[in-house]
Amino acid sequence: MSRYPSISRRHVLGGAGLAAAALTVPALPAAAVAGPAPDDDLKPVPVPPQVPATEGRVSFGGGELWYWDTGEKGDPVVLGHAATGSGASWGYQQPVLASAGFRVIGYSRRGHRNSDLGPADDTGTYADDLHALVEHLGLARIHLVGTAAGGIAAADYVLSHPDRVASAALTCSLVAVGDPAYVARSNALRPPQWDTLPKDFQELSGSYRATNPDGVATWLAEAALAPPASRRQRTKATVTAAALGAAGVPILLATGDADLYTPPAMLRELGRGIPRAKQVIFPECGHNGCWERPALFNRTILAFLRRNRIGGRGAGR
Repeated sequence: MSRYPSISRRHVLGGAGLAAAALTVPALPAAAVAGPAPDDDLKPVPVPPQVPATEGRVSFGGGELWYWDTGEKGDPVVLGHAATGSGASWGYQQPVLASAGFRVIGYSRRGHRNSDLGPADDTGTYADDLHALVEHLGLARIHLVGTAAGGIAAADYVLSHPDRVASAALTCSLVAVGDPAYVARSNALRPPQWDTLPKDFQELSGSYRATNPDGVATWLAEAALAPPASRRQRTKATVTAAALGAAGVPILLATGDADLYTPPAMLRELGRGIPRAKQVIFPECGHNGCWERPALFNRTILAFLRRNRIGGRGAGR
C-alpha cells in the first residue's frame, strides 16, 4: 500500500473537525441551501491525513490513465476532477469518504497529473475512459461524484452505462452540454473577455480569495498542470437534462452561490429537466465546492451516498 501523490498540504479552506462533522449531518432536503456551521467559518486548515491507497494504471488505447484506490470494502465511489484539477485534487474528500465506509477511487483524465495525454487525433470520450477503469477494477456498480468537467464526465457515464451507476452527484458543473439552448444561455453569462481572465477569478469565489491566499496559490499550481482546452475530451452520449431525468439514476445537483459557470439560477434550470434530482447551493462558494467549502461539500455528498447505498459489499461482480 502507498499514499497517492497529493497537492500541497499548505493552509487551505475547511474547518476543524472536518471528518467528524461530515459524518454526522442529517440528509439534506431537495432545493436546500447548505448553511454555514461552526467548522465552516472560512478559517484555513490543512488537508487532513490521507487513508493509504494503492496506485495503478489502466490502458485507454494510445496511453494509460493513473488512478488510486483505497481498498476492496464498501460501496465504490469514483471521483471525477475538474478541468483545472486531477486525481490528486480530492485530499479533503478521500479520508472522509473512506472513514465513512466507502471504497474511494480517484483518477486523472487524459493529460492530467500522472496520466498520458494520448494521441492528438483522438481524445476519446469521458465515458469510454471511465468504463475502462470500472472494468479494470471489476466494479459491478458505482457511485459517481464529479465536479465541474468531472460532472460532465459523470453525466456522460450515467447515460452511457446507467445500469452500472447507483447514484451520481454532479457538482459545480455545466452538465447539460448537449442542450444547445441551455449552453447558449450559460455562455451568455460570461463576457467576450472571459478567456483572458485569471483562472482563480473565473473559478474561485471572492470569499475564498479574500480569506485564503495560500489555498489560492496551491489551487493555481495544480491548475497550471492541466492540458490545454483543445485537448479536452468529448462526450459519448448527448448529455441533456431530459436524458438524465429519464435515466432512472438518483442524481444530486449542487453549486456555489458565487459560481460564475453554474449560478443557482442555472442549477434550477437543470433541476427542472431532472425533476427528482436533489438540489443544494453552497454559500460563499464558487466553481470548486470540494475545495472551497469541503466540510459542507462532504456532508452533502455523504448524506446523498447513504440514501443510495448499493447494499452488501457493493464492489466487484
